[in-house]
Amino acid sequence: MDSTIDLKKEEIIFHYFTQLSESQRGKFKKISSLYAFWNTSINLISRKDMDQLYLRHVLHALSIAKIISFKAGTKILDVGTGGGFPGIPLAIMFPMAQFHLVDSIGKKIKAVKNIAEELALDNVYTSQIRAEEISDQYDFILGRAVADLPTFYRWIKDNLKKDFQNDLPNGILYLKGGNFLGELTSIPLKYCVYPIGDFFNEPFFETKKLVYLVSPS
Repeated sequence: MDSTIDLKKEEIIFHYFTQLSESQRGKFKKISSLYAFWNTSINLISRKDMDQLYLRHVLHALSIAKIISFKAGTKILDVGTGGGFPGIPLAIMFPMAQFHLVDSIGKKIKAVKNIAEELALDNVYTSQIRAEEISDQYDFILGRAVADLPTFYRWIKDNLKKDFQNDLPNGILYLKGGNFLGELTSIPLKYCVYPIGDFFNEPFFETKKLVYLVSPS
């Protein structure tokens, strides 16, 4: 990797995703000021992570874009979105897909809704709701260290649509670290595990994985 890139800044996004429009670049640049503002009153992300926002949160979320390009009209649910990850960066990346960001904590959803509005993300809507209470169906369901995988699957197993329109069949896309392979044995879905270090060179990603669980057809 080019050692001149400042890993604390948005240039790391532009380095790995070179085909962004000017509008997308502008939205990614604006993220830092919005999170700096909200993080003074709400712990959207760890305060010690603020100077690593683009590496540890934005780029981490965008690892999903390394295995799939969501087509127009794709419906995506981000469960336990917290500070809006991975949903907000992916909504910038795929403006023609529809993102539903949910969390049970009202103050976080209020902040995420404001951030989406400030970024003019018309493809994002938010709800304060528990995952188990969601009745809609989606092409893909996202999560990032929300719960162990069997619990997460139990929450959302009835929310995956059967018919698919993307190059990958519908399913769960889950960002996770550590040793979790034992969790997959109790889930009745085929899966693939992608080491995020294969996408990005930074040491932070050496233990990070993207888990893709395929919805039964």
